Formats: sequence, structure tokens, C-alpha cells
Amino acid sequence: MSLDGKTLKLCSCNKTIELDAKLLAKALDAGKPLEIHSQLCRRETGAFEAVLNDTDVLVACTQEAPLFSELAQAAGSKSLLRFVNIRETAGWSAEGKLATPKIAALLALAGLPEPEPVASIGYRSDGQLLIVGPAQASVQWAERLKDQLEVSVLITSSSGGELPAVRSYPVWSGQIKSISGYLGAFEVAWEQANPIDLEACTRCNDCIRACPEQAIDFSYQIDAAKCKSHRACVKACGDIGAIDFERIERARSERFDLVLDLSDEPSIKLAQPPQGYLAPGRDPMEQALAAGQLAQMVGEFEKPKYFAYNARICAHSRSAKAGCSNCIDTCSTGAIAADGDGIKVEPHLCMGCGGCATVCPSGAMTHVYPRVPELGRRLKTMLATYRGAGGKDACILFHNAGVSRDLIAKLGRRAQPGKSGGLPARVIPLEVHSVAALGMDTLLGALSYGASQVVLLANQQEADEYGPAMEQQMRHAQTIVSALGYAGTHFKLNVTEDAALLEREVWALRPARTVADAAVFNLGQEKRTTLEFAIEHLARHAPAPQAEIALEAGAPWGQVKVNRATCTLCMACVGACPASALVDGREQPLLKFIERNCVQCGLCANTCPENAISLAPRLLLSAQAKTEQVLHEAVPFNCVSCGKPFGNKQMVDNMVGKLGSHPMFAGEGMKRLQMCGDCRVVDMMENKNEQTIFGIRS
Repeated sequence: MSLDGKTLKLCSCNKTIELDAKLLAKALDAGKPLEIHSQLCRRETGAFEAVLNDTDVLVACTQEAPLFSELAQAAGSKSLLRFVNIRETAGWSAEGKLATPKIAALLALAGLPEPEPVASIGYRSDGQLLIVGPAQASVQWAERLKDQLEVSVLITSSSGGELPAVRSYPVWSGQIKSISGYLGAFEVAWEQANPIDLEACTRCNDCIRACPEQAIDFSYQIDAAKCKSHRACVKACGDIGAIDFERIERARSERFDLVLDLSDEPSIKLAQPPQGYLAPGRDPMEQALAAGQLAQMVGEFEKPKYFAYNARICAHSRSAKAGCSNCIDTCSTGAIAADGDGIKVEPHLCMGCGGCATVCPSGAMTHVYPRVPELGRRLKTMLATYRGAGGKDACILFHNAGVSRDLIAKLGRRAQPGKSGGLPARVIPLEVHSVAALGMDTLLGALSYGASQVVLLANQQEADEYGPAMEQQMRHAQTIVSALGYAGTHFKLNVTEDAALLEREVWALRPARTVADAAVFNLGQEKRTTLEFAIEHLARHAPAPQAEIALEAGAPWGQVKVNRATCTLCMACVGACPASALVDGREQPLLKFIERNCVQCGLCANTCPENAISLAPRLLLSAQAKTEQVLHEAVPFNCVSCGKPFGNKQMVDNMVGKLGSHPMFAGEGMKRLQMCGDCRVVDMMENKNEQTIFGIRS
């Protein structure tokens, strides 16, 4: 059978999976019943080899992927092989007999073409390694690694240590001030704290023999607690000059490709430290594992550039006034920092979690691995195929490609097909690079396509780093769908690495109500537009339509409220708004608001010199959200000289009230405050000429 140009090979795995050939053929538009094998990886390998070189091949088995790849290689095949797991994810389940719609959905998903490649980021590491930490451990690991890597050592504590007899690599001492950078480009700064400079020291031992307090040992560092300042060591060192108690220049810095930090407390305290920085602490086993990784970090490497950033719509700051800092607060790698009125991302530090895109209210930051349109196409294809094969109440189980994928496979292996365990027939697993990248556009988009629920399966590390951000997005989305009358729990964050616990929770999850008619629109890269399409579809089919939905603080929709008694219509808020939600009245003294554009970043409130603005989160679903609404208007003020309107009465009255008592504006000065710009200049010039004439006459 051909599936989008691919030949599909199905196997019941020795008849442990119930496969409905006719229903699958219908769901996949095969035109005729599918051929079902039972021992494709054993007695029926000939059926696999027979289709090689004809087309690309999709094999519904992942366990024997290495075997099928070897067979294709031995045959000299140029066919592109792809594999999909329908055994542990569908067929091996208590509801294996009901899993045909899910199997069809998984096969349809696997048949989609590969997504467009994204830009890549390069690293280069030549193996220049700095080992930081106590002398004894640092020197021991330096001796073991010196033949594999270009080693340097920075001793932060000399207690119990002894330097090697042969100077095979640089050894420094000092206290770390900072370590920054990434694989191939670490900048390390430290301060030379000990009087003995190990770079200059020849290790002649004269200082050790000369010290009356035995404050110097074979680490060639002075123990300040024992030293009585006789300075006999300085005299013994002589012209070498390695010992200096009065050293002025203490700052040191070097560049390295790799850092092995053996300190009790790591210098880089991030949930996800940069690649190339390993901090195993004191545990010998962890140190050995870290050392084993270092040799694999030499060479040239690439990784995807996981994000895209549009500075034009970023709500971080305007004119040095703070707005949204969600992405900076969420990033666990320290990759995002403020950059003037915008932000900057160091792509070498970014690990692709996507949390920044999830919490970005404007869509300035987007996750592109995969791109949202690609993820939307996968969701749409899966759910349409599932529904077309008779499936109901689909629950999408998003998971990552590592721990969570293994957990789902383990769940299937625990099952007794047709009797107990496995995934329910309605739970469809969908693998993504990171579940933290799934924001409200994806969550609500899935419901619009007909999903009953969305579950994010996260491991403990993901939950620790991004759990609050994911849960907040789910609360916003759940508030919206619940208010529209869709009963049940639609979104859930499941944090576990235990197969038995996951099994209990997915079977306990009851279906929630969703749309009767699936949406046909496509998810787009513009977050706000996608959200608008999804919400409009859900609202159109809502069991309980609403014109307005109250949301909690932090939601990316809402009102801007203006205190008309204090607002002077200076329009500073209009200039600060990154989303064009606030607009002026062009030729009239008006402040207008387009609610659909507002991202609730707070820049307008922080910019307002009169503190006249406040925010009120809500989702407005009526036509009013898309039209300009007047927040404040004022009576025009006419110039007292020419009668032309040049401002508003409230602004001029406030200005006169504040400046009226100032000597500079006494007499004619006060009158000028009530003139337009042209008349003010004319009045000043006439007054100046009159004063000059009077001066000459006098």
C-alpha cells in the first residue's frame, strides 16, 4: 500500500496486535485491504526486501529498526526507511481491539513528509580543558586526561594537594570570579589570591626549606593560617620572583573550550548549564562520568537554532520603561538577556526548551523546532484520520523524545493485550522536542481540531524548570473553554517517570467535551492570529456562548483603563504600546483602544507620567474587541491669541495650575502658556523688540 509515496509494511508481531486491514485501508485511502504480516522481522523478511528500491518504506515497527536497516543496506537499497511504533503505543493495550482509529492516526502521521530544516548553530572545540577545584582532585584528573585533551588546572584550594613532578600542563591558583560562555568559547576570570604565583614558580623547594613555620607544602601555596610574615620564602625565591605578598595586579583570565568544575558549589548555577561545562561535585562516580563525556566534546558540532525573534513586536521595554520580561524570567539556561528596549538571545546557550515562546504574550519569540504550522499540520492530520476511522474523545499525549518516550514504551510492554494496561485507545502519543514549547496556540488549536483533551507528559527536570509556566498557560486556556461551556478537564500536566503511575492516571482521565465540528484553519507562526482563529472557532460552537470572559493576572488579553480625571492626553502611552492597541485621535484630542491587540504588557501604565492607566485582564469575544473604543477625550483648548485649537483644555489647565506660581511665568509668561506655538514665538519676539526700543529711549 502506498502512503503519500511510501510503501507501508504492517506486522501483527506474532499476532499480538489486532489489525483491521479493511478499516485501516479505508482510513488511509489505500483503495484495497492492507497486507498484514505476522513475522516480518523473521520468516517474512522477504516481503520487506521485495519492496526495497521501489519506493520509500514505512515499517510499523521500531523494535527491529536496526535489523530492517541492515537488510536494506545489505541489499544496496536507496529507499528511505521510516519507522513507527504501533505496538507499545496502541496495539498492546487493554483496549487493543478498539485501537484501530489510533493506529490509523499514527500511520498517517508517520506518512507525512519531513518538516523543513531549520537554521543551525555551530560549535568548535579543540579540546582545551580547564579543570577547576581542590588541588588533589584537579591534579588527579589532569593526569588522567592530559593525553586526551589539552589540560590546564586552576587550584581553588591547596589542602592535601601536591603538584606533579613534571610540568606537563599549566597550573594556576586563585579564586573564581566568573565563568561564562559555551562549548568552544568559555571565558574564565579569577583572582590570584596566594602570594605564590604557580606560573612563575620553578618548584625548586627553596621556599619550603626556608619557611620556619612550615606554611608551604608541595602544593607550593602558602597557608595563611600558619604564616607569621617572616618573608624568608621571599628571600629564598630570589630573582625568580614567584612570591609576592604585596601583589597589585591580581586579575587573571583565559579562554577555554571545556570546563570541568570539581568545586563543591558550581560556578554556573543554572538548571541547564551550557554545553561543555560539567560540574560533578565531589562524587567520584559523577566525576568519572563527566570525564568520560569530555573526550566526546572535541571537534565541530551543530545544533538547530530553536527560536526566532521579532524585535518589532517585543513588549520588553520602551524608552527604558520596563514591560514584559516573561522570556527572561522563564529561560533556564541564561540564554536571554535585556538588550536596550528589546532582548537578545545567545543561540549557543539555548537548549530549545521553548518556554520563552510559550510565555511570550505578543508572539515576538517563537519556537521553530518544529515550527507551529508544522506541529499544527501533524495535529490536524492525526485527529482527522482518527475521527475518520470512527475514533471518539481523542486525548493528545505530548511527550519528549527521551525519558518520556521510553516511559510510554515501558507502559506498553507492561500491558496484557486485550486484558489490562497500556495506553487507552483514545490516548494518542505525539512526540515533540520539548513539551515546554507548547503554548495556548497549540493547546486551543488541538481542541479546535476536535481533541477532547491535551496532556503534557513531563519529567521532573522539565517540571522544575518550566512547570509553573506550563500550568499558567493551561489555566488560561481552561478558563476560556470552561466559560464557553465545554465541560471537563481539557488540559493536564502529568509529571512522572514511573510507568505504573502514568498508567493509572491516563486510565483515570475522563473525556471532556469538545467541538462538534473540527476546524479547517491551519495553525500559523503568528501566535496572536492563531489564537484568534482557535478561540473564534471554539466560541462559534460553544455550548454556552459568552461575550466576555474574566481572566487571571498574567493573561495576554485584557482592557486598559484610564482615569480621566488625571489623564492629560499626552499620548506617551501610545508611543510606548508595541502592539498598536492604543492609538491617538489623529486630528482630535482622543485616546482610543483596540482590545484585541492588547497583550497586557504594562508598558502603557509604566510609561504614563500621571499614573492614570491600569490593566484589567479579560477576553472580550464581541465585535467591540476589534473596533476602536474611546478611552478619553477632551475639550479642545483654543489659543488665546489667534483662536486656533492647539491642545486640550485639561492639559493646559493642569499646566497653568502647576506653573502659575513660578516667577518665570508671571505676567505675560502665563498668557504664553495659553498660546499655540506660532503665537508664542510671535509674542516673545514682539516683547523683545519693545524692550529694546524702550531701552534706547531711556
